[in-house]
Amino acid sequence: MFSSLANRIFQESIIKYHEIDTVDQPFENPYPKDDIAHLLYRKNWIDTVQWHYEDIIRDPNIDPVAALVLKRKIDASNQDRTDLVEYIDSYFLKKYQSVKIADNAVINTESPAWAIDRLSILALKIYHMQEEADRKDASQEHIKKCQDKLNVLLEQRVDLSTAIDQLLGDIEAGQKYMKVYKQMKMYNDDELNPVLRGQK
Repeated sequence: MFSSLANRIFQESIIKYHEIDTVDQPFENPYPKDDIAHLLYRKNWIDTVQWHYEDIIRDPNIDPVAALVLKRKIDASNQDRTDLVEYIDSYFLKKYQSVKIADNAVINTESPAWAIDRLSILALKIYHMQEEADRKDASQEHIKKCQDKLNVLLEQRVDLSTAIDQLLGDIEAGQKYMKVYKQMKMYNDDELNPVLRGQK
């Protein structure tokens, strides 16, 4: 099942990041470029770095100049994340391009890659909630609350993984079809963002 592959690679990426646990560490993808695993690993690495960017920028004592620099990094990371989602969807479009679509086929509310994006974020939530549930310096109340939340997240991963595999199965069988829209973000575009346009 595809979700099993994705969940395994997301876990690999998260564990590898936390060996050094700094946002500016070098990135090395262990998978060949023509393998979907390469895109999945890169996708989760971007999510993992951004997770920690978001932690850092919430420091109430952060230097305002450093915060602005970090905000720019978060913006760039968001764009990289969106690009990777579109690359993953391109993989599925190519994979299923020869499928005969049934006359009664329906479209899904989101593309496979955007569901996989949520699975990647969920892997990060599980990893960090597990850390909280395992803390030795926290109160029993805190640990119990985190364990309860972790149980929900684990159940959510099962449900989301199942839904992704069912979606891919339906697409492969021609019962659902893919239609991918570019995100067309306007705030990064010099011509579409009125603030940027006014500075040209």
